[in-house]
Amino acid sequence: MISILWFIIFVKVLLFWLWLWQVKEYHLRRFRAHFEAQKLKKIVSSFWRIKYPKFTLKIVVIFFACLILELLLLFYLPFVWAVIFTVFLFPFFILAFQIPTVIWRKFIMDKARAKRAGFTELLVIGITGSYGKTSTKEFLSTVLSEKFNVLKTKEHQNSEVGVSLCILKELNKDHEIFICEMGAYVPGGIKLLCDIAQPKIGILTGINEQHMATQGSQENIIKTKYELIESLPEDGTAFFNGKDKYCQELYQKTKVKKQLYGQSAGLATENLEGAKAVARELGMTDQEIALASQKIENKFPGIEIKQDIDNLKIIDATYSANPQSVITHLEYIKGLPGRKIMVMPCLIELGPASREVHLRIGRKIKEVCDLAIITTGDRFKAIKEAAGEKVILIEDGQKILEKLRDFTRDGDTILLESRVPKLVLDSLVK
Repeated sequence: MISILWFIIFVKVLLFWLWLWQVKEYHLRRFRAHFEAQKLKKIVSSFWRIKYPKFTLKIVVIFFACLILELLLLFYLPFVWAVIFTVFLFPFFILAFQIPTVIWRKFIMDKARAKRAGFTELLVIGITGSYGKTSTKEFLSTVLSEKFNVLKTKEHQNSEVGVSLCILKELNKDHEIFICEMGAYVPGGIKLLCDIAQPKIGILTGINEQHMATQGSQENIIKTKYELIESLPEDGTAFFNGKDKYCQELYQKTKVKKQLYGQSAGLATENLEGAKAVARELGMTDQEIALASQKIENKFPGIEIKQDIDNLKIIDATYSANPQSVITHLEYIKGLPGRKIMVMPCLIELGPASREVHLRIGRKIKEVCDLAIITTGDRFKAIKEAAGEKVILIEDGQKILEKLRDFTRDGDTILLESRVPKLVLDSLVK
């Protein structure tokens, strides 16, 4: 009976570990950063929450391999070994399955690198930054498609494998331009992507503290993003967001042909200005650019605006979150009518900058919001220190919905930022 009970507990814990490793993309630094940001009580309690990974082929293989190993331990070894495995060794046993993944990853990258080398006339535009990458890519693709045959990386396809698979599956002789979004968690990651894609134009959209926990320092973040510019050929061109202080500094040290863009752009429109600047560089006229820009449906990237059945305006900004986007979204709702309510978790992977970032967010909440519901407690104290009584901590999705029902009235705006509880998202975003 003890073994059966333990096996049930094991399955529950197994699903949690699989979910966490999958969310962290099997990246050891991101996994470590998750626990560095948690208190012991939070870590222990998190094991018992029901978390289900997305059941890909890889997850299914790992799941059954772990189940078989645990059964073998229970049947053939003293019970204590099953406990030791589950508590101490099991999370890293999952990571061991990365070994064949690493071999496959190298094979895919080498194959993509070889295919890209055969497209000598292809113009590749690399885009990187702590924020604004995806929106700049989408804007640029829409504008350039008015005149050129354009291929772009798809949603969440900014890693070495993602970019490589895009090249292998999508790139063909008819494409004139390849727009490649580039993301990296560690130094050297952007350079590796550049070795595969070989960009001639590089766009740096902005730099902040995002992923400092995995990068190690702000200096490492800056160096990693700048790897794109350093990888450009001598006849390449670099574009920098003129509203970002780090981009301004990097612009000054850059030796290849370079441009600043967006210095006088309005709220969150510098990414569109960057797309226009690149289009002009490639010979498009202002008339062509203006015509193409009309086809962009959402000129404020990262959010979807929905009207709730209770006459509430729901701002869905759950696609992703970083310090800059949270501040920008709060500034956006500041100009909307009615009261403003925000629901968001604390941001992760900010390392030593985490407290200061959350203080900054708290000050903006105090300026803009009538109520902010924070759904995780990691940095709640810092937000509350800056925002005061406008901020409350509620982690349970049902209780969040109850609070919203009690507090809101017709005409109010609710901003959903980052990974809010699924129940809240499903209930408010129809």
